[in-house]
Amino acid sequence: MTNSQAVKKVSPDVAAFFDLDKTIIATSSAAAFSRPFYDGGLITKAAALRSAYAHFLFMLGGANEDQTERMREQLSALVAGWPVEQVTSIVSDTLHQYIDPYVYAEALELIQEHRARGHDVVIVSASGSEVVAPIAMMLGADHSISTRMEIADGKYTGNIDFYAYGENKAHAIEELAQERGYDLAKCYAYSDSITDVPMLSVVGHPHSVNADRAFRRVCDENGWVSLTFRKPVSLNRLLTPLQSIFVAGTVLALGVGVGLLIRTWRGGKRRPTSG
Repeated sequence: MTNSQAVKKVSPDVAAFFDLDKTIIATSSAAAFSRPFYDGGLITKAAALRSAYAHFLFMLGGANEDQTERMREQLSALVAGWPVEQVTSIVSDTLHQYIDPYVYAEALELIQEHRARGHDVVIVSASGSEVVAPIAMMLGADHSISTRMEIADGKYTGNIDFYAYGENKAHAIEELAQERGYDLAKCYAYSDSITDVPMLSVVGHPHSVNADRAFRRVCDENGWVSLTFRKPVSLNRLLTPLQSIFVAGTVLALGVGVGLLIRTWRGGKRRPTSG
């Protein structure tokens, strides 16, 4: 047994499942990278503007299910032909610039609290794995569940292997719970979106975050706890010097880590992935 294995609680039966966008970070993780993808020549100015508009709708809570589905289809068409290594490199190089300043202090405190109690932390997001996995690593999460794009010959085909949205999130959580031995009745979940009602419904301790009126009504009807996060701050400002060194090392390792994940995903279709 390694030292890290000796320190970590063996097989915890409780996990905390966190949605990412507007729950942990005060932005859309996918749209946040539209500028560096544009600078890297992956998207056109028109596509960058569409991404900005989608981000605007998202932040207003104005993107309904039909609009979200259209954005998914546009994303699928947009990434077709993108080199995976280039995407991985851009995300790794710009992660702190475009994500770090938007982490909710309250979310990070909750993550740290769950870890102190010996709970696993799992990030669950409809954004792509190439974006979600590095963010999960940066936050010190144990696992992540995210959308996976099909890869062939080192490039995205435009097809989606797994779309981590709605009921699919709940199914992936149940699958991971069975694999890791989580008792879902003891588990926690946090999300800002009414589309994540299925995800919240499968755990014993569901929480809404910054819920809009319709979502809060659903939460009230179900007796779910509603939280308000107000303080997006730089992640590094909240870390101790030792934690900052760990985060710096994590960023250096992202290229290798995500590369290994991609090679693993090529070998077969799996829903939950290590974060």
